[in-house]
Amino acid sequence: MSEPTTRPEGLTGVLDAIESAVVAARAMPMSSSVLVNRAELLDLVLQARDVLPTQLSQADEVLADADAARTAAQAEADAVLDAARQEAARLVESEAVVVAAHERAAQVVADAQETADGLRRDADDYCDRRLADFEIDLGKVLAQVQAGRAKLAGRLTGD
Repeated sequence: MSEPTTRPEGLTGVLDAIESAVVAARAMPMSSSVLVNRAELLDLVLQARDVLPTQLSQADEVLADADAARTAAQAEADAVLDAARQEAARLVESEAVVVAAHERAAQVVADAQETADGLRRDADDYCDRRLADFEIDLGKVLAQVQAGRAKLAGRLTGD
């Protein structure tokens, strides 16, 4: 086996490279075991460890962006509400105008909150999907490691 010439992109790319290395490995005669390049697989495992924090920090950035958008929407709603209050005070001589301003301000706040809630739900959904993908990928790696250890344990107890 030769060293990979390029680094795979993302955790899924690293896992695909590990899978390719195992699939392409030379089979042991009269056995289901294969010979793999230890250095190559260890390098791929290190790459997976390097990539995982990057992708988790990207998910954190998505959450931070959603929170910033919610904060901006709330600030905009607060500004609109403040402007409505000032306008209502200026037109206090007409009760209908004051009532309408309060209703409009409440509607703007409700709309901003609904937008913020939607952004948070979308961000949470995105993060949940990404984490589910990571969980699946890590489950595959764990299954491969457990299978390898089971084969090794079988050989060790068979000796």
